[in-house]
Amino acid sequence: MTIDWQHFTPWASFGGGLLIGLAAALLILLNGRVAGISGIVGSLLTRIGAGERGWRWAFVAGMAVSVWAWIGLGLHTAPYLPSTAPWLVAAGLLVGLGTRYASGCTSGHGVCGLARGARRSYAATGIFMLAAFATVFLVRHVIGV
Repeated sequence: MTIDWQHFTPWASFGGGLLIGLAAALLILLNGRVAGISGIVGSLLTRIGAGERGWRWAFVAGMAVSVWAWIGLGLHTAPYLPSTAPWLVAAGLLVGLGTRYASGCTSGHGVCGLARGARRSYAATGIFMLAAFATVFLVRHVIGV
């Protein structure tokens, strides 16, 4: 196996990780809230108070604006998606289902929960990482997609 040097972006990934960590730290320090994206977005679909709704919309808008700012600065690379649309839709639906079963997503458990030392986040992160490894192995090496 060789490294795809065209899509190998360690500095952009490092910078993105720093920004995610900073956003998560600021949200918990200033709002007392965990930056679990599935919970933030999911709660926008339910009845919540105006104060709760405002910061959640601001957080989601910040994620969207950051993508366009990155593109506007010319710092993005074309995404490499070695799959078809039906597989990507199925994967997205399975991830969504998994976030419901795990009571949180990779950002809530993997970033914020691990940083807080939450035992259930260690368990959830371990399980979804093992599931991801198994899925990649099955899809790439057994099914051959």
